[in-house]
Amino acid sequence: MKTILILLLVIISNLTIAQELARFVSEGKYGYINRQGDVVIQDTFTKAMDFSDDLAGVLIKDKWGYINRKGELVIEAKFSKVKDFNSGIAIVNKDDKWQYIDKKGNLKTDFPTTDKLYDFSEGRAIIKTGDLVGMINESGKTVVQPTYQEIKPLSNGYAKAKKGESWGYINGAGAVVIDLDYRDLGTIVNNVTWGLKDEKYGIIANNKFTVIDGITKMWDFNAQGIAYAQSNDKIGFINTKGEWIIEAKYDKARAFENGIAPVYIDKKWGYIDLKGNWIVEPKYKDAEIFSEEGLAPVKEKYWGFINTKGELVIPTEYAITAGFGLFSNSSKGYNKGLVRVKSKKGYTFLDKEGKPLGGKWYRNLELFN
Repeated sequence: MKTILILLLVIISNLTIAQELARFVSEGKYGYINRQGDVVIQDTFTKAMDFSDDLAGVLIKDKWGYINRKGELVIEAKFSKVKDFNSGIAIVNKDDKWQYIDKKGNLKTDFPTTDKLYDFSEGRAIIKTGDLVGMINESGKTVVQPTYQEIKPLSNGYAKAKKGESWGYINGAGAVVIDLDYRDLGTIVNNVTWGLKDEKYGIIANNKFTVIDGITKMWDFNAQGIAYAQSNDKIGFINTKGEWIIEAKYDKARAFENGIAPVYIDKKWGYIDLKGNWIVEPKYKDAEIFSEEGLAPVKEKYWGFINTKGELVIPTEYAITAGFGLFSNSSKGYNKGLVRVKSKKGYTFLDKEGKPLGGKWYRNLELFN
């Protein structure tokens, strides 16, 4: 019984530490709230950063350090500048020198010399020698020799890499997974992406390029294998076989989510289903994709939210802005039951009924992470 109790306490403790937090500003000071709207870390910091890798940079007096999700200072405030942690490593500036540190604040003095320090992503960081770049791992070992003109940060196990004027993809070990033959490439989703080669757009699957005639621009595939593409200045939707599932007849479009996509025609946004039928007739100034909660942001003069039946369930009286952090498409809408909005009252998170989280508004507010 005692063992079970100890295990429960450990689990509860870990859940508390790992809970998502959102950074807020009230009366000019920074603090953090949880998804219940409770202030978990008091607004006592002059400046603060979002949590990344379970640590957040905070400014104390005139120096930066790092706190954990309990608000405890775990790395002394002694740096003039700091960046986010990723893969257990962060870049900091002390005495006008940029250096890597680990999550205990120890300097990574055994890392190879590089002309510039790059942030880690998925256990890899760019290393630069002269005009060429490679990659190191979180132990400082060179896993990709500096032989490329450019390498993008690793994402979902893949990194875009450039040699000469051509792009391809490599993995975290440096193996080429898509030949460096392309003028441009999309994001790999479920082992499929698009490419531009010899002025032709096409689909790349298993490192094989299949041209799709008549396409003048492509966007990334979603998890269901649907992408929007341009032909004759109009937008339609294709599958991973390169087949048009909805003809190109719209002026603009965004991704399908929950089987519904926003499209723009005759200077208005509406929503269609996977057969091209109208779910919501074009009538909005702007429209974003649906979230998993089945709600989507739509704009008249201001933003509100509709359900998958096209019913306006939260009135159009809010702003959705980048604030002091950038939104991705998905984060413009609901995420885990909450969405960040702005009004004359300030910033808040709305629940699915349109009620402010904890009934509170803030001078500024960031996304949960």
